[in-house]
Amino acid sequence: MRFVDNSEAYTLNRSTYVNLRWIAFIGQIFAILTVQFILNFEFNYIICLCFVMIGIITNIYLQFKIKDNQISNNLSLGYLLYDIAQLGILFFYTGGITNPFIVLIIIPSIFSSQYLSIKSSVVLVLLTIVILFFLTFFFYELPHPSELHFHVPNYYLYAIPVSILIGLLFLVYFAVQFGEQNRKRKKAYDKIQEIMSKENELLSLGGQAAAAAHSLGTPLSTILLTVKELQKEYINDEKLKKDLDLLVSQSNRCSDILKKLSLNPNINDEFLNTNLNLGDYVNEIVRSFEEISEKNFYVNLEKFTNKINISKSTEIIYGLRNFIGNANKFSKKEVNIFLFNTKNSTIVKIVDDGSGFPKDLINKDKLGEPYIRTLNKLNNSKQGLGLGTFIGKTLLEKNFALVRFQNSEASKGAEVIIEWKNKDLQKI
Repeated sequence: MRFVDNSEAYTLNRSTYVNLRWIAFIGQIFAILTVQFILNFEFNYIICLCFVMIGIITNIYLQFKIKDNQISNNLSLGYLLYDIAQLGILFFYTGGITNPFIVLIIIPSIFSSQYLSIKSSVVLVLLTIVILFFLTFFFYELPHPSELHFHVPNYYLYAIPVSILIGLLFLVYFAVQFGEQNRKRKKAYDKIQEIMSKENELLSLGGQAAAAAHSLGTPLSTILLTVKELQKEYINDEKLKKDLDLLVSQSNRCSDILKKLSLNPNINDEFLNTNLNLGDYVNEIVRSFEEISEKNFYVNLEKFTNKINISKSTEIIYGLRNFIGNANKFSKKEVNIFLFNTKNSTIVKIVDDGSGFPKDLINKDKLGEPYIRTLNKLNNSKQGLGLGTFIGKTLLEKNFALVRFQNSEASKGAEVIIEWKNKDLQKI
């Protein structure tokens, strides 16, 4: 699917980036003109304005010549490298590391680390570090009144780039982490939308079947009428009579099926009814797995007394089917499913007799996150990327469920506990 490819790309939104650059350039021009003509502090303002104008030209080109809404990683890297270099030049002529606005030089690196690749972020951070250290030792004096000279001890002067560097590394690290997580979640949510759209398409087939039944009624009646006329004409032809009788019987059968289908598109699929409880849904899901699996399934409903009927939910069915399917996949011989009620809750517990959840994932509460891998090489060869678990958990939580993962003390296999508050279950 195309949207999955896009979710993996490292890009910047062109309009957002252009607007941010306009704000920056306007601010730079305002600061330069204020210092030179209002405060009357002498410095090389013409050179500074020249570099700001170059930046404005590049922004005009980006706004009107680049047509893509998303700027590629490499092009974004080029523009951000220029932004950092331009800021470095401006600070070189306006006090270097002593300029109170020096902290702004880390903004391009932080901004990029959420959207660009790690390699690009590393390049930008390295350039920022080089410029910071250069500006610590080489710069024109900070613009100031002629009678005032700004001097600070060296240890204070050197502490400025160190503090900025610590802030830069700290912010970039977390921005990279959050950016990567956002990309993974976006890809996973796109997968959820794809799956649910397919489920909804299957549900919509019922309505389409009813429409088809209505449309096929007239031509089927014509066929039946024609066959009956042929029966009258060839009443003495024994060979044709049998074939025509068969056509009439099959046409009548089709007519009956279409009549029932037009009245109720789901007549043969009780699983799509709207007044079922969780026990009914679980039994239907288990029955579908029993037809294709050699594993033994045991559904325990002894303590399932408060059977709250809920409207048919594709999301709940898919979520339950996902976890039961995982139990079937990783179990050795059997899967046990327990449904029971407490005073305020309804609980579904799915237990298999497999090897259980990897300890490094369950101990760090990573289960339910998309695109994760265990460090255990043996488990890694059997496990997926956690996408199915993420989808199932997300769909169930969207429908008021609380999903917990643990390893069973009895079977040592995986145990998934899905719990609804009874008051929430009645809302579905």
